[in-house]
Amino acid sequence: MDVTVSALGAITALVIAILLILKKVPPAYGMVAGALIGGLVGGADIASTVNLMMDGAKGIIPAVLRILAAGILAGVLIESGAASSIAETIVKKLGETRALLALAVATMILTTVGVFVDVAVITVSPIALAIAKRAKLSKTAILLAMIGGGKAGNIMSPNPNAIAASDAFGVPLTSVMAAGIIPAIFGLAVTYFIAKKLVNKGSAISDGEVEVNSHTKLPLFITAMIAPLVTIVLLALRPLFDINIDPMVALPAGGIIGAIAMKKTRKINEYAISGLNKMSGVAIMLLGTGTLAGIIANSSLKDVIINGLTSSGLPAYLLAPVSGIFMSAATASTTAGTAVASGVFGSTILGLGVSALAGSAMIHAGATVLDHLPHGSFFHATAGSVNMDIKERLKLMPYESLIGLTLAVISTLIFGVFKLFG
Repeated sequence: MDVTVSALGAITALVIAILLILKKVPPAYGMVAGALIGGLVGGADIASTVNLMMDGAKGIIPAVLRILAAGILAGVLIESGAASSIAETIVKKLGETRALLALAVATMILTTVGVFVDVAVITVSPIALAIAKRAKLSKTAILLAMIGGGKAGNIMSPNPNAIAASDAFGVPLTSVMAAGIIPAIFGLAVTYFIAKKLVNKGSAISDGEVEVNSHTKLPLFITAMIAPLVTIVLLALRPLFDINIDPMVALPAGGIIGAIAMKKTRKINEYAISGLNKMSGVAIMLLGTGTLAGIIANSSLKDVIINGLTSSGLPAYLLAPVSGIFMSAATASTTAGTAVASGVFGSTILGLGVSALAGSAMIHAGATVLDHLPHGSFFHATAGSVNMDIKERLKLMPYESLIGLTLAVISTLIFGVFKLFG
């Protein structure tokens, strides 16, 4: 049964979802409600609307399963102290004279190896506060350094956003990760440049905000890195030797081997439970995004956007980064933005002659531009990590968007304008 929802219905779905999320309704429920109302407003009856929502949710299930499997790797990295060990080692090696660069690199590496970007910022923040107090750096400067590093690492990581793009376009996860490397380098450079300009702007660190390091002995850096290295090697077997180890196997295998290497075998189940708790919220949210994507994908909104691009004379490949930007703004999430944009516009982008790798890379990078808006959890989690008030946190948003835009522009130049890969 072919049912097409009007463009008005699709826009209504997005607006309702955004409004409900702004009202602190859980994002999954907000998007389900938006999808249902949008389908009805768009001319579909209730049975057809529910079918479209179900079909959209079905399409996201492979990504959800892989994300749940990734919880083991994330749990091992975070709960074993491996993430903290990696961050502290990088900061020590780069030194306090290059503190902002050290913080950006540390957060980038943590997200690159599979830690959520907000968790990476929270992990590095105690080190950042201690350094900032000694070096007289503002909260604004250190938080931007960590966020920018996190955004750069996020587009070359095996995190849920990359898994969503990989699944939607049928591209190996390692290819999506590799596609983010060059944009990430530019993003890191822009992050460091802007953060340096902000060292005296914003509030200073007070004595009470610096935490005394009280955690147990951390694992050695070399053993802390085994989990992510094993994962990346397993994932790389497909592009290198045509041996297909699915992320659903590679991600937990890396975590388990890493735990064994750190002599934490008895705690693997504990780490898995913790990781599952962290991933379950994302998985549930993605099911909500699937219902929303089901409505928008079967609407005439795509045609309106494509016709708008055509009449403006802009190249068709811009649909990829632009859709990533808009959907990340709607959901205030890199993962949800990537998932919705890939699910809704993926087939259209491929039909316009853009390769699967190029489309996934540009959507993925575009989804970092506005993923930090206040109706999402990232905004509040990162503010809390350095005890920053909301007014000061809001002032950081233009700089975050500039870093995300750098990632999107460089990715578009590589994969859209010059078509160097894919």
